[in-house]
Amino acid sequence: MSETRRIYLDYNATTPISKPVRDFFIQELDYFANGSSLHTDGRFAAKRLEKARTQVASLINANSSEIIFTSGGSEANNTVFNSMISHDKKAGRKLIVTSAIEHPCVIEASKRLSDFGFEVIRLAVDKDGIVDIAEYKKILEKKPLLISIMAANNEIGTIQDIKTLAAMAHDVGALFHTDAVQAAGKIPVDAKDWDIDYLTLSGHKIYAPKGVGALYIKNGTPISPFVLGGHQEHGLRAGTYNIPSVAAFGYAAELAKQNLAEYEKHTRALRNKLRDGFLSKIPNIKINGHPEKVLPNTLDVSFKGAEGEAILLHLDLLGVSVSTGSACASGNLEPSHVLLATGLGPELAHGSIRFSFGIYSTESDVDFILDNFPPVLEKLRRMSTVY
Repeated sequence: MSETRRIYLDYNATTPISKPVRDFFIQELDYFANGSSLHTDGRFAAKRLEKARTQVASLINANSSEIIFTSGGSEANNTVFNSMISHDKKAGRKLIVTSAIEHPCVIEASKRLSDFGFEVIRLAVDKDGIVDIAEYKKILEKKPLLISIMAANNEIGTIQDIKTLAAMAHDVGALFHTDAVQAAGKIPVDAKDWDIDYLTLSGHKIYAPKGVGALYIKNGTPISPFVLGGHQEHGLRAGTYNIPSVAAFGYAAELAKQNLAEYEKHTRALRNKLRDGFLSKIPNIKINGHPEKVLPNTLDVSFKGAEGEAILLHLDLLGVSVSTGSACASGNLEPSHVLLATGLGPELAHGSIRFSFGIYSTESDVDFILDNFPPVLEKLRRMSTVY
């Protein structure tokens, strides 16, 4: 990477390891013993594992016995859906419900259950990305086995009322799972108050290393191991413990809890400044997501008359890292399924950019974008054949 200044505004994709967590992680690398070993070194490693379990549980107000460590959010989500294959024999239910704006790992994991005779329904959302409650009530009458709705969306930042949705699910005897990967560490997450059955976390979204995550499983809730082998995690997740990463995840969770209010204030101020600046300087844009029920750090904007990929590349040339709402696969450009689900047309969906802030974002970052990006966008619009 060149020595020119870079502005990183893609924190929803991944965060850097924070400076205190990095220092802690480096020290933890010296503790290499297998946490399953009975000797002194092994027992010491096991203590670090259990400390991290307590720290992660505290972030979401859970019991440490309700946390199992995984390789990340995708594995945790897959574990929940995979568990339904055996649980449906006891429950006698074959309906799985998710929202239309879930992360791809939830969409694909739920889709796989169709091969096992399950019916999968995707709940519609409104223009702001909020689950359609009227449709939700109708689907609940079908007595689902599992409902999975993310706490906050990774693209547009919309926050769902998980406590209400979970209570409604439990009223008809359904299990409830929430993917809280984007929510934890950004807004208060309370597993007990929400009264959910499963909750997913990921380390690299809260300034911990990649390759480590966690699954909250409410005591007494059915679960089956997704990774088979040894006895680790009470037989629910096999594999030699990655103690340094798990310990760093725990420490990052502790810091996230301590600094939550400061984080919200800091990132929301930057988000709002960029939003207001765009609205005053650039015509024909649309702010996506709910205007109030939104992650403090997330701003998704559609720029009419410009392709998201072209905007992203030109911002990259300016030294700014962001994300586009479109995904390019096998040469075919597909608009964001999240934006399409909110009723946004393909043109605006293609022209969307997500700016996501973090603890190292600054006001000068926002000032730089507001000073340098509008002329670039104007140039792209002049080149457009549809604007």
